[in-house]
Amino acid sequence: MAIINGTKDNFKKEVLESELPVLVDFWASWCGPCKMLSPLVDEVAGERSGRLKTVKVNVDEEPELSMMYDVFSIPTLILFQNGTVVRKTVGYMPKEELEAFVG
Repeated sequence: MAIINGTKDNFKKEVLESELPVLVDFWASWCGPCKMLSPLVDEVAGERSGRLKTVKVNVDEEPELSMMYDVFSIPTLILFQNGTVVRKTVGYMPKEELEAFVG
């Protein structure tokens, strides 16, 4: 399953109405830790294809979504299930921690 570019226009459909759990990665192109975490998010997304949906939200392009979910530092990862936030974490983490985070 491809990683989806999250926008205010598709967030409801792709995240809040998803039947699968959704990992949302809030990031920015200028953020060093985001660049380090991004390939790990991509790996986990690939390994869990069909069981987990992954959406990436660029905070510079989608400030409304960032404000809605109280994203003040990046990278921020939020795990949604049935349209509800179940877990949130901020900062870089190794792959093992990321796998534990998504469950």
